[in-house]
Amino acid sequence: MARKKATAPLELPEVHFSDHNGVRCLHLGTDWVQGSMLLDTPFDIELEYVQRMMAWLLFVEAPLVARRRAMQLGLGAGTLTKFCHRKLRMSTTAIELNPQVLHACRGWFKLPADDARLEVVIADAATEIVKDKWQGTVDALQVDLYDHEAAAPVMDDEAFYADCRRLLTEDGVMTVNLFGRASSYERSLARIAAAFGEDAVWAFKPTREGNTVVLAQRSASRPGRELLAQRAQTIQTRWDLPAPKWLRVFKPVKKP
Repeated sequence: MARKKATAPLELPEVHFSDHNGVRCLHLGTDWVQGSMLLDTPFDIELEYVQRMMAWLLFVEAPLVARRRAMQLGLGAGTLTKFCHRKLRMSTTAIELNPQVLHACRGWFKLPADDARLEVVIADAATEIVKDKWQGTVDALQVDLYDHEAAAPVMDDEAFYADCRRLLTEDGVMTVNLFGRASSYERSLARIAAAFGEDAVWAFKPTREGNTVVLAQRSASRPGRELLAQRAQTIQTRWDLPAPKWLRVFKPVKKP
């Protein structure tokens, strides 16, 4: 969760969870699911769109992944943070506005304590990401910023996406979840393309639930389908993500 810059104090929603059929879900004051965890395998990724937020792996050689740095804007149930830290062995930073969400992740969703490779920063993402110390340091940026109503992305303008681009290393990649009854995929996509360049933007088809994951590269590249297929198979073999299936519904926004 994160918010736009504001002068008035923000009343943060209460955090709770529910368990059903072996899955634990995080809620922020409503029935909307803000994240989930498989109780038997808490470091796996359960939701399809969250799996697709890992599509940046298609743009890096597998042996180099552990040397990279990941950042999540919005902690949710800690799924991406846990996966990058535990499964990929990456240096990982998450930025979250609501301290109750961090408390819930540590108490109910198996998020490890901070260590040499893991840091959770309680801050407003809009102001935190413009700090000098983050510029040009992030290889994999994952943006999933929604309030308790999940109506639309909390931050979704061209200036915000330009700030995200400045976080990235030269071959860094951003993935962002676009969802919500008040959101506009085409409008959001245009803003991302304006910040990153049309040649740098890729997109999935929507999931059945309506989540559309968009990927943007700091420096545009167009790896061939054969190379993507090889990397997808490696991703599935090493980390048990359904990457070969991604290639059926994932393509550049602008045709070569």
